[in-house]
Amino acid sequence: MSDLTELSLTDAARRLRQRSLTAWELARACLNQIGALDKEINAWETICEEQALEAAAECDADAAKGLYRGPLHGIPVGVKDVFLTAGVRTSAGSSVYADFVPEKDATVVQRLKSAGAIILGKTITTELAYLDPAKTRNPWNLEHTPGGSSSGSAAAVAARMCFAALGTQTLGSTIRPAAYCGIVGLKPTYGRISRYGMIPLAQGLDHVGIFARTVADAALILEVLAGPDPNDPSCSAMPVPAYTGELVRVERIKIGLLKDPFVDRADGDVKAFVLDAVDRFAKAGAQIKILKPPASLDEVPHALSVKLAFEAALSGREILQKHRARLGPNIRELLERGTVISSEEYQRSEEVRVSFKQEINELFSQADCLLLPATPTTAPRGLKSTGDPAFIAPWTFAGLPQITIPVGLGRNGLPVGVQLIASEFEEAKLIGCARWCESVIDFTHKPRLGKS
Repeated sequence: MSDLTELSLTDAARRLRQRSLTAWELARACLNQIGALDKEINAWETICEEQALEAAAECDADAAKGLYRGPLHGIPVGVKDVFLTAGVRTSAGSSVYADFVPEKDATVVQRLKSAGAIILGKTITTELAYLDPAKTRNPWNLEHTPGGSSSGSAAAVAARMCFAALGTQTLGSTIRPAAYCGIVGLKPTYGRISRYGMIPLAQGLDHVGIFARTVADAALILEVLAGPDPNDPSCSAMPVPAYTGELVRVERIKIGLLKDPFVDRADGDVKAFVLDAVDRFAKAGAQIKILKPPASLDEVPHALSVKLAFEAALSGREILQKHRARLGPNIRELLERGTVISSEEYQRSEEVRVSFKQEINELFSQADCLLLPATPTTAPRGLKSTGDPAFIAPWTFAGLPQITIPVGLGRNGLPVGVQLIASEFEEAKLIGCARWCESVIDFTHKPRLGKS
Protein backbone atom coordinates (compact mmCIF):
# COMPACT_ATOMS: atom_id res chain seq x y z
CA MET A 1 0.00 0.00 0.00
CA SER A 2 2.94 2.36 0.60
CA ASP A 3 3.55 2.32 -3.18
CA LEU A 4 0.30 4.25 -3.59
CA THR A 5 1.84 7.30 -1.97
CA GLU A 6 4.40 7.46 -4.79
CA LEU A 7 1.68 8.18 -7.35
CA SER A 8 1.33 11.72 -8.62
CA LEU A 9 -1.95 13.43 -7.83
CA THR A 10 -3.03 13.28 -11.47
CA ASP A 11 -2.16 9.57 -11.71
CA ALA A 12 -4.05 8.84 -8.50
CA ALA A 13 -7.08 10.78 -9.76
CA ARG A 14 -7.06 8.83 -13.02
CA ARG A 15 -6.87 5.48 -11.20
CA LEU A 16 -9.74 6.49 -8.94
CA ARG A 17 -11.84 7.26 -12.01
CA GLN A 18 -10.87 3.91 -13.53
CA ARG A 19 -11.95 2.18 -10.30
CA SER A 20 -8.56 0.44 -10.07
CA LEU A 21 -8.04 2.18 -6.75
CA THR A 22 -10.35 3.27 -3.96
CA ALA A 23 -10.32 6.54 -2.05
CA TRP A 24 -10.23 4.55 1.20
CA GLU A 25 -7.08 2.72 0.11
CA LEU A 26 -5.45 6.00 -0.86
CA ALA A 27 -6.36 7.73 2.41
CA ARG A 28 -5.24 4.71 4.42
CA ALA A 29 -1.88 4.66 2.62
CA CYS A 30 -1.29 8.35 3.40
CA LEU A 31 -2.32 7.91 7.03
CA ASN A 32 0.06 4.96 7.33
CA GLN A 33 2.84 7.14 5.92
CA ILE A 34 2.04 9.83 8.47
CA GLY A 35 2.05 7.25 11.25
CA ALA A 36 5.42 5.90 10.14
CA LEU A 37 7.24 9.20 9.62
CA ASP A 38 5.65 12.13 11.37
CA LYS A 39 7.12 11.52 14.81
CA GLU A 40 10.44 12.59 13.28
CA ILE A 41 9.33 15.08 10.64
CA ASN A 42 6.55 16.85 12.60
CA ALA A 43 4.59 18.07 9.59
CA TRP A 44 1.10 17.81 11.11
CA GLU A 45 -0.57 19.87 13.79
CA THR A 46 -3.82 17.89 13.69
CA ILE A 47 -4.57 14.59 11.95
CA CYS A 48 -8.23 13.93 11.15
CA GLU A 49 -7.97 10.18 10.65
CA GLU A 50 -11.54 9.18 11.45
CA GLN A 51 -13.08 12.02 9.43
CA ALA A 52 -10.76 11.36 6.50
CA LEU A 53 -11.56 7.65 6.30
CA GLU A 54 -15.30 8.38 6.57
CA ALA A 55 -15.06 10.94 3.77
CA ALA A 56 -13.08 8.47 1.66
CA ALA A 57 -15.71 5.77 2.19
CA GLU A 58 -18.38 8.24 1.07
CA CYS A 59 -16.36 9.01 -2.06
CA ASP A 60 -16.16 5.30 -2.82
CA ALA A 61 -19.90 4.87 -2.30
CA ASP A 62 -20.54 7.72 -4.75
CA ALA A 63 -18.08 6.28 -7.26
CA ALA A 64 -19.88 2.93 -7.13
CA LYS A 65 -22.96 4.81 -8.34
CA GLY A 66 -21.00 6.55 -11.06
CA LEU A 67 -21.03 9.85 -9.18
CA TYR A 68 -17.84 11.92 -8.96
CA ARG A 69 -17.71 15.12 -6.95
CA GLY A 70 -15.03 16.78 -9.01
CA PRO A 71 -11.45 16.55 -10.28
CA LEU A 72 -10.06 15.84 -6.79
CA HIS A 73 -12.52 13.07 -5.98
CA GLY A 74 -10.85 10.89 -3.32
CA ILE A 75 -7.50 12.72 -3.27
CA PRO A 76 -5.95 13.16 0.24
CA VAL A 77 -4.60 16.66 0.89
CA GLY A 78 -3.28 18.77 3.76
CA VAL A 79 -4.33 22.25 4.85
CA LYS A 80 -1.98 24.77 6.45
CA ASP A 81 -3.15 25.57 9.96
CA VAL A 82 -4.03 29.19 9.18
CA PHE A 83 -7.15 28.29 7.17
CA LEU A 84 -10.42 27.89 9.05
CA THR A 85 -11.73 24.33 9.14
CA ALA A 86 -15.21 23.73 10.53
CA GLY A 87 -15.05 21.62 13.67
CA VAL A 88 -11.26 21.24 13.48
CA ARG A 89 -8.93 23.36 15.61
CA THR A 90 -7.12 26.16 13.79
CA SER A 91 -4.15 27.38 15.86
CA ALA A 92 -2.04 29.37 13.35
CA GLY A 93 0.99 27.99 15.19
CA SER A 94 0.26 30.22 18.20
CA SER A 95 -0.85 29.68 21.76
CA VAL A 96 -3.17 32.65 21.19
CA TYR A 97 -5.38 30.38 19.06
CA ALA A 98 -4.70 27.18 20.98
CA ASP A 99 -8.39 26.49 21.65
CA PHE A 100 -9.94 28.03 18.55
CA VAL A 101 -12.33 25.67 16.74
CA PRO A 102 -14.03 27.44 13.81
CA GLU A 103 -17.64 26.87 12.86
CA LYS A 104 -17.04 27.32 9.13
CA ASP A 105 -14.51 26.48 6.44
CA ALA A 106 -12.31 28.91 4.58
CA THR A 107 -13.31 29.31 0.93
CA VAL A 108 -10.31 27.29 -0.24
CA VAL A 109 -11.24 24.43 2.10
CA GLN A 110 -14.82 24.52 0.84
CA ARG A 111 -13.58 24.35 -2.75
CA LEU A 112 -11.28 21.42 -2.01
CA LYS A 113 -14.13 19.50 -0.42
CA SER A 114 -16.55 20.37 -3.23
CA ALA A 115 -14.01 19.02 -5.73
CA GLY A 116 -13.93 15.73 -3.79
CA ALA A 117 -10.66 16.13 -1.88
CA ILE A 118 -10.14 14.30 1.42
CA ILE A 119 -8.79 16.60 4.17
CA LEU A 120 -6.25 14.56 6.13
CA GLY A 121 -5.60 17.30 8.67
CA LYS A 122 -3.87 20.59 9.42
CA THR A 123 -0.20 21.08 8.66
CA ILE A 124 2.16 22.96 10.94
CA THR A 125 2.89 26.64 10.39
CA THR A 126 5.31 29.05 11.98
CA GLU A 127 3.59 31.36 14.46
CA LEU A 128 1.00 33.48 12.64
CA ALA A 129 2.79 32.53 9.39
CA TYR A 130 5.85 34.65 10.17
CA LEU A 131 9.49 33.88 10.99
CA ASP A 132 9.47 32.18 14.40
CA PRO A 133 10.43 28.61 13.40
CA ALA A 134 8.13 25.65 13.92
CA LYS A 135 9.21 22.16 14.94
CA THR A 136 8.93 20.66 11.44
CA ARG A 137 12.07 19.08 9.95
CA ASN A 138 13.18 18.68 6.35
CA PRO A 139 12.42 15.16 5.02
CA TRP A 140 15.66 15.16 3.03
CA ASN A 141 17.71 15.62 6.21
CA LEU A 142 16.19 16.04 9.64
CA GLU A 143 19.02 18.35 10.71
CA HIS A 144 17.87 21.01 8.22
CA THR A 145 14.92 23.38 8.07
CA PRO A 146 12.08 22.70 5.63
CA GLY A 147 11.63 26.46 5.32
CA GLY A 148 8.61 28.43 6.41
CA SER A 149 6.11 29.60 7.12
CA SER A 150 4.34 26.73 5.34
CA SER A 151 6.74 24.27 6.93
CA GLY A 152 4.38 21.35 7.45
CA SER A 153 2.71 21.58 4.06
CA ALA A 154 6.02 21.36 2.16
CA ALA A 155 7.39 18.56 4.34
CA ALA A 156 4.16 16.55 4.17
CA VAL A 157 4.05 16.62 0.36
CA ALA A 158 7.76 15.85 0.03
CA ALA A 159 7.48 12.93 2.46
CA ARG A 160 4.55 11.45 0.51
CA MET A 161 2.12 11.95 3.39
CA CYS A 162 -0.40 13.67 1.09
CA PHE A 163 -0.69 14.46 -2.61
CA ALA A 164 -0.94 18.22 -2.27
CA ALA A 165 -1.28 20.83 0.45
CA LEU A 166 -2.37 24.40 0.92
CA GLY A 167 0.10 27.01 2.09
CA THR A 168 0.39 30.77 2.17
CA GLN A 169 2.99 33.32 1.12
CA THR A 170 3.51 36.83 2.49
CA LEU A 171 7.25 36.99 1.79
CA GLY A 172 8.52 33.59 0.61
CA SER A 173 6.45 31.04 2.50
CA THR A 174 5.45 28.83 -0.43
CA ILE A 175 8.33 29.10 -2.89
CA ARG A 176 11.10 28.79 -0.26
CA PRO A 177 9.88 25.63 1.54
CA ALA A 178 8.95 24.01 -1.77
CA ALA A 179 12.48 24.62 -3.06
CA TYR A 180 14.07 23.39 0.18
CA CYS A 181 11.94 20.22 0.10
CA GLY A 182 12.40 19.40 -3.59
CA ILE A 183 8.79 19.80 -4.74
CA VAL A 184 6.68 22.19 -6.80
CA GLY A 185 5.42 25.35 -5.13
CA LEU A 186 2.95 27.65 -6.91
CA LYS A 187 1.93 31.10 -5.70
CA PRO A 188 -0.61 32.70 -8.05
CA THR A 189 -1.27 36.39 -8.66
CA TYR A 190 -2.55 38.42 -5.71
CA GLY A 191 -6.33 38.03 -5.82
CA ARG A 192 -6.39 34.91 -7.99
CA ILE A 193 -7.47 32.75 -5.01
CA SER A 194 -9.82 33.83 -2.23
CA ARG A 195 -8.33 34.38 1.22
CA TYR A 196 -11.68 34.37 3.00
CA GLY A 197 -11.31 32.33 6.17
CA MET A 198 -7.53 32.69 6.33
CA ILE A 199 -5.97 34.14 9.49
CA PRO A 200 -4.13 37.18 8.07
CA LEU A 201 -0.61 38.40 8.52
CA ALA A 202 -0.54 41.38 6.12
CA GLN A 203 -3.65 41.80 3.99
CA GLY A 204 -1.93 43.46 1.02
CA LEU A 205 0.77 40.78 0.82
CA ASP A 206 -0.92 37.54 1.86
CA HIS A 207 -1.37 34.96 -0.91
CA VAL A 208 -2.67 31.39 -0.94
CA GLY A 209 -0.02 28.92 -2.10
CA ILE A 210 -0.09 25.37 -3.47
CA PHE A 211 2.34 22.50 -2.82
CA ALA A 212 2.44 19.46 -5.09
CA ARG A 213 4.95 17.04 -6.56
CA THR A 214 4.46 17.96 -10.23
CA VAL A 215 3.45 21.04 -12.20
CA ALA A 216 0.41 19.17 -13.54
CA ASP A 217 -0.72 18.44 -9.99
CA ALA A 218 -0.34 22.10 -8.99
CA ALA A 219 -2.26 23.21 -12.10
CA LEU A 220 -5.16 20.94 -11.20
CA ILE A 221 -5.34 22.33 -7.65
CA LEU A 222 -5.24 25.89 -9.01
CA GLU A 223 -8.19 25.18 -11.32
CA VAL A 224 -10.18 24.09 -8.28
CA LEU A 225 -9.23 27.03 -6.05
CA ALA A 226 -9.12 30.00 -8.41
CA GLY A 227 -12.02 32.30 -9.11
CA PRO A 228 -14.10 35.11 -7.62
CA ASP A 229 -15.51 35.01 -4.11
CA PRO A 230 -18.06 37.56 -2.88
CA ASN A 231 -16.71 37.06 0.64
CA ASP A 232 -13.27 38.39 -0.35
CA PRO A 233 -13.33 41.87 -1.95
CA SER A 234 -9.66 41.52 -2.95
CA CYS A 235 -10.41 38.38 -4.98
CA SER A 236 -10.40 38.96 -8.74
CA ALA A 237 -13.51 38.44 -10.86
CA MET A 238 -11.41 37.46 -13.88
CA PRO A 239 -12.45 34.18 -15.55
CA VAL A 240 -10.42 31.10 -14.62
CA PRO A 241 -8.61 29.48 -17.58
CA ALA A 242 -8.27 25.73 -17.98
CA TYR A 243 -4.79 25.66 -16.49
CA THR A 244 -4.30 21.96 -17.11
CA GLY A 245 -4.86 22.63 -20.82
CA GLU A 246 -1.66 24.68 -20.88
CA LEU A 247 0.40 21.59 -20.09
CA VAL A 248 0.32 20.31 -23.66
CA ARG A 249 1.43 23.54 -25.34
CA VAL A 250 4.67 23.23 -27.30
CA GLU A 251 6.06 26.62 -28.24
CA ARG A 252 9.43 28.33 -28.35
CA ILE A 253 9.73 29.59 -24.79
CA LYS A 254 11.43 32.90 -24.11
CA ILE A 255 13.09 32.95 -20.68
CA GLY A 256 14.51 36.11 -19.14
CA LEU A 257 17.46 35.18 -16.92
CA LEU A 258 18.08 37.52 -13.97
CA LYS A 259 21.78 36.91 -13.34
CA ASP A 260 22.67 40.05 -11.40
CA PRO A 261 21.92 40.27 -8.52
CA PHE A 262 20.25 36.89 -8.17
CA VAL A 263 22.21 34.10 -9.88
CA ASP A 264 25.50 35.88 -9.19
CA ARG A 265 24.72 36.12 -5.48
CA ALA A 266 23.68 32.50 -5.02
CA ASP A 267 26.13 30.11 -3.40
CA GLY A 268 28.22 27.73 -5.50
CA ASP A 269 25.89 24.73 -5.63
CA VAL A 270 22.78 26.77 -6.32
CA LYS A 271 24.47 28.90 -8.96
CA ALA A 272 25.92 25.86 -10.72
CA PHE A 273 22.61 24.01 -10.89
CA VAL A 274 20.68 27.06 -12.04
CA LEU A 275 23.15 27.80 -14.83
CA ASP A 276 23.19 24.12 -15.81
CA ALA A 277 19.38 24.16 -15.99
CA VAL A 278 19.45 27.28 -18.16
CA ASP A 279 21.96 25.60 -20.47
CA ARG A 280 19.74 22.55 -20.77
CA PHE A 281 16.71 24.73 -21.51
CA ALA A 282 18.65 26.51 -24.27
CA LYS A 283 19.76 23.21 -25.82
CA ALA A 284 16.13 22.00 -25.71
CA GLY A 285 15.02 25.02 -27.72
CA ALA A 286 14.26 27.82 -25.28
CA GLN A 287 15.36 31.33 -26.13
CA ILE A 288 17.41 32.68 -23.21
CA LYS A 289 17.91 36.40 -22.75
CA ILE A 290 19.86 37.91 -19.86
CA LEU A 291 17.80 40.77 -18.45
CA LYS A 292 18.55 43.47 -15.92
CA PRO A 293 16.15 43.72 -12.97
CA PRO A 294 14.17 46.94 -12.48
CA ALA A 295 16.16 49.93 -11.24
CA SER A 296 13.75 50.26 -8.32
CA LEU A 297 14.68 46.78 -7.01
CA ASP A 298 17.09 48.37 -4.53
CA GLU A 299 14.19 50.25 -2.94
CA VAL A 300 12.03 47.16 -2.55
CA PRO A 301 13.44 45.60 0.67
CA HIS A 302 12.76 48.72 2.76
CA ALA A 303 9.39 49.40 1.15
CA LEU A 304 8.35 45.79 1.65
CA SER A 305 9.46 45.87 5.28
CA VAL A 306 7.33 48.97 5.85
CA LYS A 307 4.25 47.55 4.15
CA LEU A 308 4.56 44.22 5.96
CA ALA A 309 4.95 45.74 9.42
CA PHE A 310 2.25 48.38 8.95
CA GLU A 311 -0.34 45.89 7.69
CA ALA A 312 0.62 43.22 10.22
CA ALA A 313 0.13 45.74 13.03
CA LEU A 314 -3.36 46.49 11.73
CA SER A 315 -4.27 42.80 11.55
CA GLY A 316 -2.61 41.97 14.88
CA ARG A 317 -3.48 45.03 16.95
CA GLU A 318 -5.74 43.13 19.35
CA ILE A 319 -3.34 40.19 19.63
CA LEU A 320 -0.47 42.53 20.51
CA GLN A 321 -2.55 44.37 23.11
CA LYS A 322 -3.90 41.26 24.83
CA HIS A 323 -1.22 38.61 24.28
CA ARG A 324 2.11 40.39 23.84
CA ALA A 325 3.94 38.16 26.31
CA ARG A 326 2.72 34.97 24.60
CA LEU A 327 4.09 35.88 21.18
CA GLY A 328 7.36 34.66 19.71
CA PRO A 329 10.15 37.24 19.42
CA ASN A 330 9.97 37.71 15.65
CA ILE A 331 6.22 38.19 15.35
CA ARG A 332 6.17 40.42 18.43
CA GLU A 333 8.93 42.63 17.00
CA LEU A 334 7.08 42.90 13.68
CA LEU A 335 3.80 43.96 15.29
CA GLU A 336 5.52 46.44 17.57
CA ARG A 337 7.49 47.95 14.70
CA GLY A 338 4.34 48.35 12.66
CA THR A 339 2.65 50.45 15.31
CA VAL A 340 5.16 53.31 14.90
CA ILE A 341 5.14 53.48 11.09
CA SER A 342 3.42 56.61 9.82
CA SER A 343 0.75 56.62 7.13
CA GLU A 344 3.08 58.81 5.03
CA GLU A 345 5.83 56.18 5.19
CA TYR A 346 3.34 53.49 4.28
CA GLN A 347 2.14 55.54 1.32
CA ARG A 348 5.71 55.87 0.11
CA SER A 349 6.09 52.09 0.22
CA GLU A 350 3.00 51.79 -1.97
CA GLU A 351 4.50 54.22 -4.48
CA VAL A 352 7.63 52.07 -4.67
CA ARG A 353 5.48 48.99 -5.23
CA VAL A 354 3.61 50.64 -8.12
CA SER A 355 6.86 51.80 -9.76
CA PHE A 356 8.43 48.37 -9.32
CA LYS A 357 5.44 46.65 -10.94
CA GLN A 358 5.52 49.02 -13.89
CA GLU A 359 9.20 48.38 -14.46
CA ILE A 360 8.74 44.61 -14.21
CA ASN A 361 5.99 44.72 -16.80
CA GLU A 362 8.48 46.13 -19.30
CA LEU A 363 10.59 42.98 -18.88
CA PHE A 364 7.68 40.79 -19.96
CA SER A 365 7.76 42.38 -23.40
CA GLN A 366 11.05 40.51 -23.82
CA ALA A 367 10.27 37.18 -22.16
CA ASP A 368 7.42 34.83 -21.34
CA CYS A 369 8.77 34.38 -17.84
CA LEU A 370 11.68 35.42 -15.67
CA LEU A 371 14.05 32.84 -14.17
CA LEU A 372 16.24 33.06 -11.09
CA PRO A 373 17.20 30.82 -8.15
CA ALA A 374 14.39 30.19 -5.70
CA THR A 375 16.78 30.64 -2.78
CA PRO A 376 20.40 31.77 -2.28
CA THR A 377 21.35 28.42 -0.70
CA THR A 378 19.93 24.99 -0.09
CA ALA A 379 18.05 24.47 3.18
CA PRO A 380 20.16 25.76 6.10
CA ARG A 381 21.22 23.40 8.86
CA GLY A 382 19.35 23.77 12.14
CA LEU A 383 15.83 24.78 13.07
CA LYS A 384 16.51 28.29 14.37
CA SER A 385 15.77 29.89 11.01
CA THR A 386 13.38 29.20 8.14
CA GLY A 387 15.89 30.48 5.57
CA ASP A 388 16.35 33.55 3.42
CA PRO A 389 13.34 34.82 1.38
CA ALA A 390 15.35 37.58 -0.37
CA PHE A 391 15.07 36.09 -3.87
CA ILE A 392 11.32 35.53 -3.54
CA ALA A 393 9.93 38.49 -1.60
CA PRO A 394 10.23 41.21 -4.30
CA TRP A 395 7.86 39.33 -6.62
CA THR A 396 5.43 38.69 -3.76
CA PHE A 397 5.56 42.44 -3.07
CA ALA A 398 4.47 42.99 -6.68
CA GLY A 399 1.75 40.32 -6.42
CA LEU A 400 3.08 38.38 -9.42
CA PRO A 401 2.58 34.63 -9.99
CA GLN A 402 5.59 32.48 -9.08
CA ILE A 403 6.44 28.80 -9.32
CA THR A 404 9.46 26.75 -8.27
CA ILE A 405 10.57 23.39 -9.62
CA PRO A 406 13.50 21.26 -8.40
CA VAL A 407 16.51 21.04 -10.73
CA GLY A 408 19.07 18.98 -8.80
CA LEU A 409 20.70 18.05 -5.52
CA GLY A 410 23.58 19.97 -4.00
CA ARG A 411 26.70 18.30 -2.68
CA ASN A 412 24.97 18.11 0.70
CA GLY A 413 22.18 16.02 -0.84
CA LEU A 414 19.59 18.79 -0.49
CA PRO A 415 17.39 20.05 -3.34
CA VAL A 416 18.02 23.14 -5.46
CA GLY A 417 15.05 24.93 -7.01
CA VAL A 418 14.64 27.45 -9.80
CA GLN A 419 11.92 30.06 -9.70
CA LEU A 420 9.85 31.24 -12.66
CA ILE A 421 7.81 34.45 -12.59
CA ALA A 422 5.14 35.68 -15.02
CA SER A 423 3.11 38.84 -15.37
CA GLU A 424 -0.15 39.39 -13.49
CA PHE A 425 -2.85 36.74 -14.05
CA GLU A 426 -0.64 34.91 -16.55
CA GLU A 427 -0.69 31.68 -14.54
CA ALA A 428 -1.57 29.75 -17.69
CA LYS A 429 1.62 30.92 -19.40
CA LEU A 430 3.63 30.33 -16.21
CA ILE A 431 2.32 26.79 -15.87
CA GLY A 432 3.05 26.04 -19.52
CA CYS A 433 6.63 27.28 -19.16
CA ALA A 434 7.14 25.43 -15.88
CA ARG A 435 5.82 22.15 -17.26
CA TRP A 436 8.15 22.44 -20.25
CA CYS A 437 11.12 23.16 -17.96
CA GLU A 438 10.12 20.29 -15.68
CA SER A 439 10.11 17.88 -18.64
CA VAL A 440 13.60 19.00 -19.67
CA ILE A 441 15.06 18.59 -16.17
CA ASP A 442 13.22 15.33 -15.35
CA PHE A 443 13.99 15.52 -11.62
CA THR A 444 13.32 12.04 -10.20
CA HIS A 445 15.08 12.21 -6.82
CA LYS A 446 13.08 11.76 -3.65
CA PRO A 447 14.01 12.13 0.01
CA ARG A 448 15.38 9.18 1.90
CA LEU A 449 13.03 10.41 4.57
CA GLY A 450 15.29 11.99 7.12
CA LYS A 451 18.54 10.12 6.55
CA SER A 452 21.56 12.31 5.95
